[in-house]
Amino acid sequence: MLTVLIDYESGNLHSAEKAFQRMARETGAGEVLVSSSPDDVARADRLVLPGDGAFPSCLNGLKSYARVHEAMAEAVTRRAVPFMGICVGMQMLASWGREYEDTRGLGWIEGEVVRIAPADPALKVPHMGWNDLVIDGAHPVLDGVATGDHAYFVHSYQFVPERPQDRLAHVDYGGEVTAIVARDNVIGLQFHPEKSQAPGLRMIANFLTWRP
Repeated sequence: MLTVLIDYESGNLHSAEKAFQRMARETGAGEVLVSSSPDDVARADRLVLPGDGAFPSCLNGLKSYARVHEAMAEAVTRRAVPFMGICVGMQMLASWGREYEDTRGLGWIEGEVVRIAPADPALKVPHMGWNDLVIDGAHPVLDGVATGDHAYFVHSYQFVPERPQDRLAHVDYGGEVTAIVARDNVIGLQFHPEKSQAPGLRMIANFLTWRP
């Protein structure tokens, strides 16, 4: 079994790599590799797309690795390879991103990415730090994770899915802010699981053994 964390120069992947490698050892899930090779993406049994920065720059950065982007799309949409997007990697699953300019996303889960607008003016944007998850729907990746578990966020924009059932969890930040989306073989986490202590590691472990 091979899990590939896709490297398209979106940020430092060191902590994510270490967390996935640790949980792969604990679950017997095989090899974890950080790679920008389309051949590695094409042969992967699971794919992870991290992302740090603005939606347009991350998406354009991914598309600049044209063969990687094509191999990823082939694996996810045609062969149903399990896929996890993290932070902006989750946001790119949407139909549209509205950060700085209108940017078409991957469109694997319909919706748009819009700026967080807390009802309480005392709450600052970006939404940064620990917040309590509120679980909205069941999913194998959430086995052992419950409402009230903490996750670590750093973001100014949130994914608003068109279909309510595609949102699996949210947090309260002057209103509901999407934390997890999923459909079929695709799941996206707005927070950083590798920085979210036990709940985050549990989700990584669940993903590594998930068979949609």
